[in-house]
Amino acid sequence: MNTPQPQVWPTLEARDARRLIAFLVEAFGFEETVVHAEGDIVHHAELAWPPGGGIMLGSVRDDASAVFTLPPGTFGAYAVTDEPDALYERALKAGATVVRELGDTDYGSRDFIVRDPEGNLWSFGTYRGAPRP
Repeated sequence: MNTPQPQVWPTLEARDARRLIAFLVEAFGFEETVVHAEGDIVHHAELAWPPGGGIMLGSVRDDASAVFTLPPGTFGAYAVTDEPDALYERALKAGATVVRELGDTDYGSRDFIVRDPEGNLWSFGTYRGAPRP
C-alpha cells in the first residue's frame, strides 16, 4: 500500500532543529525524509508520519523579514496511532515529558500527551476523527 503524500503540513521552528529531528525519530517514530541544512542551521526538514501525513520544521530565525515564524515550543499536534501503549513507552524511554498519562477517553480513544525537548505538545491516540460526509 502506498501512503499518500500529505496535503497539509504542520510546521514548527526549533532552537536546536537537529536535536529535535533526532528526538522525533527516536521518541515517536517519525521518518526523516529530507533535511536541507548548513552545519547546525536547518533551513527546511520534512519528517513523515508512517501511517500518513508529516511535518516540516527548521531552525528558528532571528530575521525580521521572515513572515512565517513560530516561537519554539508553541507547536501542538495530534497524531493517530494504532499502538498507543507501545508509542507511550517509546516516548518515555526517549525522554518525553508527560503532560497527560496514557489512558482511555469517554469518546473511545486511548491516548496520551507529552512535550518534546523544545516544549512542543504532542498528543497521540487511536481516535481517527469524526466520519466525513
